[in-house]
Amino acid sequence: MRVFKFGGASVKDASSMKNVANIIAQYKSDKLVVVVSALGKTTNALEEVVQAYFAKNGETKKLIAQLKESHFNICKGLFDDDTHPVYDALSNFFVEMEWQVEEEREEEYNYVYDQIVSVGELLSTTIISHYMNSIGIHNTWLDVRDVLKTDDTYREGKVDWNKTSALIHEKVLPLLEKGIVLTQGFLGCTPENCTTTLGREGSDYTAAIFTNILNAESQTIWKDVPGVLNGDPRKFDDTQLLDQISYLEAVEMTFYGATVIHPKTIKPLQNKNIPLLVKSFIQPQDKGTVVGVANSEHLPAVRMVKGDQCLLTFHTKDFSFVAEDVISHLLDAFSKANFKINMMQNGAISFQACVDDIPEKIAKIKAVLASTFTIEEKHHLTLLTIRHYTDEIILQHKTGKNLLLEQRRLSTWQGLMV
Repeated sequence: MRVFKFGGASVKDASSMKNVANIIAQYKSDKLVVVVSALGKTTNALEEVVQAYFAKNGETKKLIAQLKESHFNICKGLFDDDTHPVYDALSNFFVEMEWQVEEEREEEYNYVYDQIVSVGELLSTTIISHYMNSIGIHNTWLDVRDVLKTDDTYREGKVDWNKTSALIHEKVLPLLEKGIVLTQGFLGCTPENCTTTLGREGSDYTAAIFTNILNAESQTIWKDVPGVLNGDPRKFDDTQLLDQISYLEAVEMTFYGATVIHPKTIKPLQNKNIPLLVKSFIQPQDKGTVVGVANSEHLPAVRMVKGDQCLLTFHTKDFSFVAEDVISHLLDAFSKANFKINMMQNGAISFQACVDDIPEKIAKIKAVLASTFTIEEKHHLTLLTIRHYTDEIILQHKTGKNLLLEQRRLSTWQGLMV
């Protein structure tokens, strides 16, 4: 049994969906769970719907209509019959979304976000499921919310592994006896049947949950790159493919910002020693990268770049030292705001934290800590992390840059720069 995950770039238009179907067709005799993301750029478009709803600017219906048109246009490239049932299935989701934005609501932003943005995966999987069935690749469309249960932490749902495991065994295993199961990434459901999401780009994690619970032989993530590279090819022109990396190396890379794998993906696989394959949907016959039990000692320098960073500097107002109790107070505020620190450094009376530039989370931190600290912000920064560095490589990447913070550990160097 295998688990495949296809991201938004792999299903961005009709020809891309046909390519995905061709890949899946090679494995249609296998027991296969296929996890699919929203069409490329759809999540961004749905976030605009949420923003328009809260801004009350009258743009929501127009934005939804644009999404409907783009999805229907893709269907026209896949189905000859304009009365195909897929159109009614999609229309039902759009009607539900329109209902969501028609009423004045009291719910908080994150709740509304999950109810609206989640529709993207429901739309994409509906289209590709209908298309595959129409060309003889039998599959069952599964609403992942029926089996993947979370708490009510909207936008960062915490998985209830016991309930999820029981439901996957109860509902998914019988479906696999009939053929391919096709479902959504990124989504979950609370005990009150409210939709949650697992965090941006969380479809890799969804696939890992299925892989773990079903004891699959492997999980494959299909990307638009040959596999895991030692740098983003859009930012570096000298990248090379890493044939094999260890679970530990993958965790380190994702922690520091490598986007080829979602950070939460590795643990469920490593717990059961299940390999993760990262392969190209453009060249599916190529080997790609295997993440598993491997030796990472002789890897080349691996570079991760995170843009849109903010440096927060906290100065104690009474000139007290930033000792253990002060650091504990600071870190507790970040923890309660569910805000990851990408790099931190403290001095005698100051503490610096490099974070993703997320205004609402920065506002939460400031609201809690402004009475105790003077807080400075620097925006539009870039954090570069290099694993397996050499002095020569560090010099190459920081020459000519305005470096605000620099840290060097045994195998990892980080530099925060303008």
